[in-house]
Amino acid sequence: MTSTQQFSRLVLDWFDQYGRKHLPWQKKINPYRVWVSEIMLQQTKVSTVIPYFERFMEHFPTVQALADAPLDDVLHLWTGLGYYARARNLHKCAQTVVNKHRGRFPATVEALSALPGIGRSTAGAILSIAKKKRAAILDGNVKRVLARYHAVDGWPGKTEILNTLWAYAEAYTPEERCNHYTQAMMDLGATLCSRSKPACELCPLKDGCTARAQGNPQDYPGKKPKKVLPVKNVQLLMLRNPQGDILLQQRPPQGIWGGLWSFPELDLDEDARAHCEDRYAKVVESEVWDEYRHTFSHYHLDITPVLLQLQREPMQVREGLPQRWVNLQAPGKLGLAAPVKRLLQQLAELSPLG
Repeated sequence: MTSTQQFSRLVLDWFDQYGRKHLPWQKKINPYRVWVSEIMLQQTKVSTVIPYFERFMEHFPTVQALADAPLDDVLHLWTGLGYYARARNLHKCAQTVVNKHRGRFPATVEALSALPGIGRSTAGAILSIAKKKRAAILDGNVKRVLARYHAVDGWPGKTEILNTLWAYAEAYTPEERCNHYTQAMMDLGATLCSRSKPACELCPLKDGCTARAQGNPQDYPGKKPKKVLPVKNVQLLMLRNPQGDILLQQRPPQGIWGGLWSFPELDLDEDARAHCEDRYAKVVESEVWDEYRHTFSHYHLDITPVLLQLQREPMQVREGLPQRWVNLQAPGKLGLAAPVKRLLQQLAELSPLG
């Protein structure tokens, strides 16, 4: 086992030769850009994040620009990244930074962690990368490196295991070049110390790694206990008026797809046509599409899309949610969940019913 100084030196030497140094958020480094990239990278691959980050910076180059933007614009640019609470918290956090901190990100882990959507690890990344202050991080990549290096048994979601990994993360973070060390540890986990088939022979820490010595790096970190996900069923009602526009409703701010625009929903065992005629207008044609599954972190959602052609546009929609008729060829800047965006694209390719 190497000393803490040797550990960080090995990591930094490897970074100098092999680390990633040309990612979009590694240019024009400031707390805002680091923060946005860290939030986007949560549970999302670098290759997926790059185009989203670049579009986001083009539209919202500063924290002030993000704070001033309508939430719909933010969610629109987030469409397809998933875990939409991240986008809502990003918008809320930007407004907090502008209104309570005069547009400047706080300079301590504690103050940063008090902001919406920023945890201890993200706060550490902002301080170490953007401000070059010594602050530890413990994202998924770093957890994997440290859990294998010390053969830490157990799932990191457990407080005891997490605290152990944080103690190691704090101990190894150097005073000098902490910004490079932070990036290097993330790179190690992403490129060499991967979940499956880690490239141990290329790792700068291989000589001190306990899991490698044991011959079982794949056993660390411990897996989250499996549970059977429940299944929910829903009909998505795709109401089309005579002009070919589709009705969308904005979902409540909290919960699944919070703040996004979607189709009216109906339980699977209810009559979509009768429901529509009771609340909207006479249906002249209906079509049930094939069911498909969308999986969230805690349940499966089996979706049955139903296309309903209305005889006329309703005078008013008897629902409590904000709603609008959307032109399929020019839907505007709306935040859409991935399944809704996909269905709208399919609708745009269809000729009218009837």
